[in-house]
This record gives sequence, structure tokens and C-alpha cells, in this order.
Amino acid sequence: MKTVVSKLAVVFCLHVSFSVPAWADTKVILGVFYYGCDELCHGVQSELAQSGYDVELDVRDLQQDISRLPALLEEARANKVALVITHGTSATLGTIGRLEDVGDPQFLSDIPVVFTQVADPFGTGIAESFARSGRENVAGTFNRVPEAVNIEVVRSYDAKFDRLGLLYNSNEENSVIKRDELAALAPTLGVELIALEVQPGVSGPPDPAQIPARMAELAAAGVEWLYLGSSSFLRQNGTLFTESAVENGIAIISPYEVLVRNDSALLSIAAREEDVGRLAARQALTILRDGIAPGDLPILSATDFAYVVNMDVARKLDKIPPFAFLQIAETVQH
Repeated sequence: MKTVVSKLAVVFCLHVSFSVPAWADTKVILGVFYYGCDELCHGVQSELAQSGYDVELDVRDLQQDISRLPALLEEARANKVALVITHGTSATLGTIGRLEDVGDPQFLSDIPVVFTQVADPFGTGIAESFARSGRENVAGTFNRVPEAVNIEVVRSYDAKFDRLGLLYNSNEENSVIKRDELAALAPTLGVELIALEVQPGVSGPPDPAQIPARMAELAAAGVEWLYLGSSSFLRQNGTLFTESAVENGIAIISPYEVLVRNDSALLSIAAREEDVGRLAARQALTILRDGIAPGDLPILSATDFAYVVNMDVARKLDKIPPFAFLQIAETVQH
């Protein structure tokens, strides 16, 4: 069996120049995680361990600091890691850039990369389509529920819903893309979007102290439901964000399930992060173990989504879920 595997590795090495040497024993995957080893990271670890394949995940925590990336990429090249897994839009852009950046030496093009937890890989220019990434060394996953589904779910939860709030920060491109997407989509579904920038006029991360003030503005504009997604800054300040919303009578719907379970968001519709991590690991195994070039793989989409409702928040906001909703949703309370 070892001889067969070695021969396959040699063949793969002949056909894709970015593969690791066939004589390497344990394959090393560099995991670049934006929030450290969270549930998604644990999902990667579990799937790799259960595969029985001789592979090791080297976990690196960016600590929400993209300036750490260049040194990590140099280390990946120097150590000839077998593959890199990136977590989040910012980490992925910093690792592989956009489609038009192919060949730029500051980004990885000679090592396979699997991106995951990217809100909009196509709008950001990370990938070409669901069918293929558009780059020889890149594969990925997709984990988001379409925003039209989120809006219709809120409508089924709250028959009076006709106005959606959004806070965004312009220093994160994915946050601005989400604003533009919802601005185009909401009117087609009979919903008014009220979007406010957390702190206009700053080029770096906003001051979190601005969040309560913006939340009060949204409440004054009649917003009762607020979308929180596609912003590492807002997720990082999730406790302040969600508590400020509840204080202003606003319910939050978010793809970040942890904000429902651990903080004060009301509703989440999302693929579980552990499951998304497992998808990323399967892509990595298909590349390293099965010898499939990353660029030949489709973007692997999550298919199972969990509905989670925070009942403590529902009571505070007087937004108890209708009975039909409770039949499909998991409820949590602190």
C-alpha cells in the first residue's frame, strides 16, 4: 500500500507543480484561522483524524490581525507545507488575493489553498463560480444561506416585518459588499433597508463605542430587525453589538450561530461551523490523498442549515416564535 501511495504521489507531482514532495511522510497543512482554533478549526481536525490519512494540521491564530499573514506565507513556502486552509474573507484575500492577482509573488500560487468561511467568494473576486475557483491551486467551501431566505424567514417569524437594519464598516470589503447586496435585494422583496456605517470617515477599524449610538439611530428609524453578518469587527464585538440591539428593542438575525448561543442575537440560520470545517478538510483530503488538482474541484457547499432561537431574547423583545417555527428550530436559553 505504501508503494502504491508513493507512486500516486509521484504522478501527482508530475502533473501539478504545487504539490508536496512524494518522499514526504506526514503531510502538513497550515491552518490560518482568524479567531484561533474555534469550532470550524475543530471540525477540520476531527475530519482529518477520522480519515486515517497521515496528515497534521498546524494551527495558526491570526488574532484578527492580517499583518501577521506575510510572515506566515513565507514560513509556508520555506517549510514546503502540503496545503494551506484559510478562514474568513480577510485571511483568504491576504493569502491568495483576487483572480486578477494570479502570479503576484506576494500571494500563494505554488501551494494548494482551501478557503473557508468566506461570505461571498465571487463578489470579492476570490473565486470564479461554484463550478471551479478559476485558479489551479485554489479550492474552497461555501456556507451561507441566501439572503433572500433570511428575509423570508424573518417574515415568517414576524408578520409585521417590513424594515431591515444593517450596520457595516467600510474597512472590511466583505461588509461593504453585503450592504450593496442587501440594498439591491431588499426592495425586490418588499423590505426597506436602513444601513448605517458604524463610524464614517475612518480608514481603519471603527471605535466599538460607536455601536450603541448607531443602534439607537436604527431604533429611532423604526428598525425592529437587524442583520449581522460579513463583518469580523462586529462579530469580534458581538456581546456589545447584540446587547445594544436588545436595549433598543431590536432583534438580530445572523449567520453567526455563536452570537445566538453565547450572546443576545435572537435568530440564526446557518451551517454549523464544525460542519463547515469538515467540508474544508474533505477538500484538502481530496487534493492531498486523492491527487485531484484544486482548480478541478467545485466549491463545496454546505447543505444542512440549523435554525437556532434564543428564547431569553425572544421574551425580552416580546418576539416569541410562532408554533410552526418552533417545530423546525432549536431553542436555547441562558
